[in-house]
Amino acid sequence: MSILDPLPVNLHDKKIVCSYVNATSKIQIARITDVPQWYFERVVFPGQNLIFEAIATAHVEIHTGMMASSILSDTIPCVQLQVEEASCALPSWVPIRSIDDAPLDTPTELLNLPEPEVVS
Repeated sequence: MSILDPLPVNLHDKKIVCSYVNATSKIQIARITDVPQWYFERVVFPGQNLIFEAIATAHVEIHTGMMASSILSDTIPCVQLQVEEASCALPSWVPIRSIDDAPLDTPTELLNLPEPEVVS
């Protein structure tokens, strides 16, 4: 997750993996300030998917960039942004193959992959 800002090791809360997508046309800042002895802040460009680690009780503040300033536009509980598996953050068109699978001989073999299972 975030190698530069690891969560403090002394936290007793459950660590979760979260995903936030900037669905606007403006640059945003994602900021977590309610975890003791830890501060998280990232720039999120339009259309970008931000994957990060947090604790279940934390909240991410979304600040939207305006001309020479920013406005707090949303505060989201991190538990609402939690993802179950790293693979669910990938677009559905990305083929997921096991490490044990033999490498593809030609790129056209990608076209012959079976349809992925739909998980509800």
